[in-house]
Amino acid sequence: MRFVSSLGRAFIRFLSMVGRLSMFAYTAISHCFRPPFYLRSIFKQMIEIGFYSLPVVGLTTLFSGMVLALQSYSGFSRFGAESAIAAVVVISITRELGPVMAGLMVAGRIGAAMAAEIGTMRVTEQIDALRTLSTNPYKYLVAPRIWAAVLMLPILVFIGDIIGVFGGYIIGVYKLGFNPANYISSTWRNLEFIDVASGLTKAAVFGFIIALLGCYNGYKSKGGAQGVGAATTNAVVSASILILVANYILTEMFFAK
Repeated sequence: MRFVSSLGRAFIRFLSMVGRLSMFAYTAISHCFRPPFYLRSIFKQMIEIGFYSLPVVGLTTLFSGMVLALQSYSGFSRFGAESAIAAVVVISITRELGPVMAGLMVAGRIGAAMAAEIGTMRVTEQIDALRTLSTNPYKYLVAPRIWAAVLMLPILVFIGDIIGVFGGYIIGVYKLGFNPANYISSTWRNLEFIDVASGLTKAAVFGFIIALLGCYNGYKSKGGAQGVGAATTNAVVSASILILVANYILTEMFFAK
């Protein structure tokens, strides 16, 4: 019975956490669509999330495309299907690798930063000071970050897709000896609108997940510096797991027959 009771307590804690997160998400989303809108804060967060995350996303997708081309050639050469490498690279990058890799990189960089910043404001009572000054913390802290993440992640993923496909092109043409015109023609021929659209939709959802969990863990943190550190870790881990879960769900919605 002791084992059963421990399972019950863990399950109840999980349901309690899901309930708190759902209530936080509902409140945050409702404030995203109600004035006042802090446009300066939104623009600042867009620069922080989009512009400063571009190098790490670009490098990640570039080398992902290059490795994908190498591994595809290593496998397809056994069956004489080297001509399919361009199609595999562009479909894999636009559908899966681009959004997922960008989401995980931004979760590690931005999700941690959001949790640390808001968590520090929580433990130093700056959020309580905002309420004293008649400023809603959800509107001033949470809503701008959600808007910025949802708007900038698709842009980051779109640029990352281009860089990743270019990485595959570099390996295919300059290392594997493919004809440049044929490689580009095969890439365009196998690229469809649904591939890019599904990736950008995933990016917007991933951006929402990253901002929501970063803000939630920071907003609910307590216990001084140790609590801020725990909130930062929880933000990154939970966002990464939910990104992978959401990726499967969205892939099932877009491509399941």
